[in-house]
Amino acid sequence: MSRKYFGTDGIRGRVGEEPITAEFMLKLGWATGRVLGRHAGDSVIIGKDTRISGYMFESALEAGLSAAGVDIRLTGPMPTPAIAYLTRTLHACAGIVISASHNAYADNGIKFFSSEGAKLDDGVEAAIEAELEKPLATVESNRLGKAVRLKDAEGRYIEFCKSTIPLNMGMYGLKVVVDCANGATYQVAPSVFRELGAEVITTGVSPDGLNINKDCGSTRPELMQKMVLEHGADIGIALDGDGDRLIMVDHKGELVDGDELLFIIAVSRYREGKLQGGVVGTQMSNLGLEHALLSLDIPFERARVGDRYVLELLQQTGSLIGGESSGHIICLDRTTTGDGIVSALQVMAAMRRADQTLHELKSGMAKYPQHMINVPVSSKVDLGSTPAVQEAVTSAEKRLAGRGRVLLRPSGTEPVVRVMVEGEDEKEVVEEADQLASVVAAAV
Repeated sequence: MSRKYFGTDGIRGRVGEEPITAEFMLKLGWATGRVLGRHAGDSVIIGKDTRISGYMFESALEAGLSAAGVDIRLTGPMPTPAIAYLTRTLHACAGIVISASHNAYADNGIKFFSSEGAKLDDGVEAAIEAELEKPLATVESNRLGKAVRLKDAEGRYIEFCKSTIPLNMGMYGLKVVVDCANGATYQVAPSVFRELGAEVITTGVSPDGLNINKDCGSTRPELMQKMVLEHGADIGIALDGDGDRLIMVDHKGELVDGDELLFIIAVSRYREGKLQGGVVGTQMSNLGLEHALLSLDIPFERARVGDRYVLELLQQTGSLIGGESSGHIICLDRTTTGDGIVSALQVMAAMRRADQTLHELKSGMAKYPQHMINVPVSSKVDLGSTPAVQEAVTSAEKRLAGRGRVLLRPSGTEPVVRVMVEGEDEKEVVEEADQLASVVAAAV
C-alpha cells in the first residue's frame, strides 16, 4: 500500500523539514486520537528518546491528542519496547514513541503501537493519513483529553525485563559493559543487569540532547570493544538510541552481530525443546545463519528487510524467534516487539544454561563473507526495470555459481540503494560488490 508519510518503521526525517515539524506533529496527534481513541476514557502513552527535539514533539502530540478528546500518559525518556509493553499492560488504546532510533540527533520520528503492543497494520496507518487531510476540529472543552505523567513507568519495565529469564537464574559473577548510546535506555538498562546480580560498567549514559548515537551504541561499538578488553569483562552489550536492538561483544573483544545472536537464542530454545516452528530472518541475513540452523533441522525463512516484515512472517508461520543482522531481534515468547535488553538477557540465559562463554556459543555458526555498499540516490528508483542493473546482477550470480548470492534493495530509512554480495571467497565478494555498485551508481 502506498503511503504518504509512513515508512517501514513509522515516520522519520530531519527535524524542521516536512513532515518532522511541530505543526505536523500537532495534526498527527489529533489524527491518531481520532482513529484510535474510539471510546470515552481512552488514553495514549507517549515515550521518547533523549534527542533535544523530543520535548517539542512531545508537547505538539500531547496538544493534538487532547484536541481529539484523548487522555495522555507521559513517560519521559523510555525505550521503544518499554512503550509497547506499557501500552499493552496499562490497557491504553495506543502507544507513541518519539525517536529516530539509531540516527543522529538532527533526525527524529514517530513510532506507533496498537493496544496489543504491536506495530500498527497498514489499514490503521492509512486511516491516520486520511484524517491528516481533514481540517483539525477540537472537541468540546468538557471532552478535552487530560495529560498525566507515569511516575512508575521505569520500575514497571525493569521488572518486566527481569521476568523474561527464569526466577532462579541470576547473573552473579558476570562482568558486563553496557553501552546505552546516550539514548533511551541510559537509566533502565544498567538497573536491569545490576538487579540481576551482574557487575556493570557503563558508557553512553550521559545524554545531553545532542550526543545520542554519537560514536557509541550498536552502530559504533568500537569503544565498547575496547572497554571489554580493558576491564576483562565477560561480555559487552551495545544498544541503539531507542533500545530496540543490540550488538554484543565477547570476552575477546569480537563483535557478535544480530545473525549470531539470533542463532544463539534459537539454538538455546531448540535444546530446551521450546523452539516453536522455525526462525525468521531477512534478505540480509547471513547465509551462514541459514546453513547452521538447517544443519540442526531448524527451518529458516527470509522476510523483507524491516522488523514489521519479520513480525508478519513470524505470525504467518507460527514461529516465535526472528530478527535482523542489525540486532533487531523479536522473541514473541517473551514480548511483542524487538527489545534490546530482553534479547541480551536471552543470550545471557543461553550462556548460563550451556555453561559456555559467548565466544563459544557463537562458534556454532560460520559466517560467510558479506560486503555491502550504499549507493546514494536522489529519488526512488525501480531497479527491476533498469536493464543494465539486471544484466549486471545476472552476470554476478552466474560467476558466483551457487557459492553466494546478490541482493540489491532501496533503503527504507535512507536515500541509498544497498548493494550486497555474499559468498565463500571474501576477495571475490568485494570485487563483485564494487562492480555492481558502479553499475547501480551509473544507472541512478
